[in-house]
Amino acid sequence: MRPYNRAVPGSSDLLLLEGMSFYGYHGETEAERTLGNRFHVDVEVRLDLSIAGRSDDIADTLDYSHAFALVREIVEQHQYSLLEALADRVAATLLGEPRVASVKVRVGKQPPIPGSIDRFWVIIERHAGDSG
Repeated sequence: MRPYNRAVPGSSDLLLLEGMSFYGYHGETEAERTLGNRFHVDVEVRLDLSIAGRSDDIADTLDYSHAFALVREIVEQHQYSLLEALADRVAATLLGEPRVASVKVRVGKQPPIPGSIDRFWVIIERHAGDSG
């Protein structure tokens, strides 16, 4: 995630899914929840990739196409009022995958407000074993 690349605690290994974009129906206003909007998602997943590096077996890592599908399903098939809730659901889902130590999730949209802004972003970090 370009300027937000601060290290996430946990493994030093990283899977990065950057530039995902989906159409969803999230927001506080009825118009946002009815008309929808394009949502942009970047995810950093920290996990030990050394076993996969030696085995060359996809079963020893987090398959990025599977991670992409999980994120897509959350953005496209669920509805949240806040980006914070959407990002938290993505983080919780990815933390539920085997071997995942921590995640950083960045979710953005162009808000329906007067004036000019490229995107509004929410960035959250979650770690395996965190409560809440």
